[in-house]
Amino acid sequence: MVKQSRSWWGQKFITALESFTDDSRLKRGRAYASDSRILVFAITESGVAATIRGNKNPYFGVYKEPKYLTEIMLTPISAEEWTEIIARLSSKASVVAKLLLNEVPENIEDCFKRTKLLPTKRKDLITECSCPDYSNPCKHVAGLCYRLAQELDQDPFLLFQLRGLSKEALQRELAKSPLGRILSDGLDESELELKKSSSLHTEPKTVSKNTIPELREFWLGSKRLPSSMPMPSSTSVSAIIVKKQGDYPAFWHKENSFIETMEELYQRVKIKNSNLL
Repeated sequence: MVKQSRSWWGQKFITALESFTDDSRLKRGRAYASDSRILVFAITESGVAATIRGNKNPYFGVYKEPKYLTEIMLTPISAEEWTEIIARLSSKASVVAKLLLNEVPENIEDCFKRTKLLPTKRKDLITECSCPDYSNPCKHVAGLCYRLAQELDQDPFLLFQLRGLSKEALQRELAKSPLGRILSDGLDESELELKKSSSLHTEPKTVSKNTIPELREFWLGSKRLPSSMPMPSSTSVSAIIVKKQGDYPAFWHKENSFIETMEELYQRVKIKNSNLL
């Protein structure tokens, strides 16, 4: 079965849904996560809302293809509790570093006490649907949850928004501590302006030489070469530019992680060229 989410936090969101939803509705709900079913998808201040195309069902008195309004909200976290959580977030360098890379660290729940960031029980999710199905969550809600998990892959800060704290408010609160200010500045980075280039290649520049070297100096050099070359530091971080943009970009359609693939590529290049050092 194809995964409905590629990140661990998206998978955990789906796991919570599957723990309190009927299996038959889940199977049908996966088909409702596609663009052909979800006609309108919108992220609101308190959750996500969608217009979902349903099926004709004479048993429920539905003789024309209907459109159902479906909404999902997460139980909000109080402002007082958010203040305590942000203080813990901004004190952990590992958490700040992961969030800077647009990822949710696996130990982030350690910063949450009474209410977790990801849903763990039925009352964490508030769901509504205009369909005639008596069960809640229905298959339309399940489909919207699967779609929401895909959105969380691209924007993990949506988790904070669904819990009642916008990205802008998170930045303001994080900026109150030195370590949190680093994250706040990183989240507020603007896109670099693109500049037109007259050539795809770097143009060589000529440098004038005042004196002509002797033949011996020309062939052997003016300084003696070192007997050994220093090895590169092992503390370098592979694929740091790729990680900065987040995993699973729009052009990447495979199931495996794009960042892991790039890290493996960098490692292969490093090993292959190690004999040149």
